[in-house]
Amino acid sequence: MLLAVDAGNTNVVVAVHDGIEWRGRWRIATRADRTSDEYAVWLLTLFQHTGLKATDITRCAIGTVVPAALYNLRRLSREWFDCEPLIARAPLDWGFEIKVDQPEEVGADRLLNSLAAHTKYRGPLVVIDFGTATTFDVVDGDGAYLGGVIAPGINLSIEALHRAAARLPRIGIGRPQAVIGRSTVPAMQSGIYWGYIGMIEGIVARIRAEYDAPMKVVATGGLAPLFAEGTNVIELSDPDITLEGLRLLAERNRAPILSRGVNRD
Repeated sequence: MLLAVDAGNTNVVVAVHDGIEWRGRWRIATRADRTSDEYAVWLLTLFQHTGLKATDITRCAIGTVVPAALYNLRRLSREWFDCEPLIARAPLDWGFEIKVDQPEEVGADRLLNSLAAHTKYRGPLVVIDFGTATTFDVVDGDGAYLGGVIAPGINLSIEALHRAAARLPRIGIGRPQAVIGRSTVPAMQSGIYWGYIGMIEGIVARIRAEYDAPMKVVATGGLAPLFAEGTNVIELSDPDITLEGLRLLAERNRAPILSRGVNRD
């Protein structure tokens, strides 16, 4: 079985795939100083509810955009599951070209999303990920990664608005019934929701014009279904696309060999 770990800026998502299906997926807040033992206590407790054991895990794949979290995630894999993790990085065999100026700077999540989206839906594609940042990644018909767009995430924008304007409250995210808000909170909710819908439609239109060909649009991340409701631009919503990318990457690359007593961090 594969232990897949997707460590983002906000949450760490951990899932187990048995070769046929995902047996479970769980999330915990990202904290760079969380130890491998803390991860293990949390994760193995959850394993018990799905009939899994630590000895069931034979491989581990980690994708992270938080370098400080990698050390303890590696230790989790080595010490608790007895396997050397495969780390999602540009030099691995992705099965496609990374056609950007500095491939090593591309976030692992963006490459994983591109791999899974092209494998599942074929291209050309725009993959939108609603995370801490909202990213738009462009994949051509052959699966090559062409680059993309990085914009502030929804929650980040809400928090910045609340902190910078003394009289504006912190709000939740939802789809307003009307664009014109008749009090402060509905006006803010409209600005966030319809503002992001406008950004999505505008950026996708410009990407399509620049690429000069029809492109499918796939959205992922917890807020993808909410924003897919507000626009016809988003054609597909797939919440597990990053985890699926980790699974596919592990299939394409040989498992690293666990070396006892060697510090390779």
